Amino acid sequence: MRAFLLSLTVLFAISIHGQDVTISVDTLSQNTYMLTGRGGNIGIYVGNNHVFMVDDQFAPLSNKIRAAISTLTDKPISYLVNTHMHGDHTGGNINFNTENTTLVAHDNVRKKLKEKGLTNVKANKMSQSDYEKSLPEITYSEGMTFYDGDETVMALHVHNAHTDGDTMIYFVTENVLHMGDTYFSGRYPYIDLNNGGSVKGYIAAHKKALMVIDNETRIIPGHGRPSNKKELESYTQMLEDIQNIVQNEIDAGKTMDQVKNNSALLSKYDTTHGNGYINPEKMRETVYKSLTGN
Repeated sequence: MRAFLLSLTVLFAISIHGQDVTISVDTLSQNTYMLTGRGGNIGIYVGNNHVFMVDDQFAPLSNKIRAAISTLTDKPISYLVNTHMHGDHTGGNINFNTENTTLVAHDNVRKKLKEKGLTNVKANKMSQSDYEKSLPEITYSEGMTFYDGDETVMALHVHNAHTDGDTMIYFVTENVLHMGDTYFSGRYPYIDLNNGGSVKGYIAAHKKALMVIDNETRIIPGHGRPSNKKELESYTQMLEDIQNIVQNEIDAGKTMDQVKNNSALLSKYDTTHGNGYINPEKMRETVYKSLTGN
């Protein structure tokens, strides 16, 4: 039965931005699921009386996401946590923020969404009511803990990793960790330097995750397929190696353009991890900028 649960995939199709989008549901444990569509992966925990949701992708997908959740449970969504501020993880906030659902995030997520929202309201791109519904209603500086019967849900802030407001969500009893965009499984990560991200903070976030989980933990990455501790360990070693390679180039006096244009520099990882949103050239540039503070 458990093998069946772990392999279950439910598909829902929708057209967004001119392309068909499929919402898939992967069962990771007895009560925890990963939803994949367009944007960041969504985490769903079905508790005793309510649903705990992590991220919500883009607004046009909200109805299909609800339809996918309805195949799992008819319980209401009580809490929705944003792992960070990017629109592919928070775009559905307006649609999911109801009387039954409370939005939760790190302090800096509310700050960034507030700044963006006020700009959109001023430009008549967003109504005042939608702006208010887009904002997290409960925030924290370092973390929060939620309790649901025997389940403990830990929201863990990690500093200056993907952004300056990242949260990892650990479902302790279910043994499932949602890492948000502090982990891009099977591809180079997007480290948002303009919003407080850094390569050193990104690696530190991975090491914090590795201290929390065990060999049986299922990991929900921000993007990519479900992962595990062994894969995260290998990914962390890769990032540390990349950091050291680029730092050696910096110490040798190489300029950013020299590092950015050196296609041989990270070639041993480019084939396996350089085919996503962040290509090899962008990865070299990002790491250089992060390490030099440029």
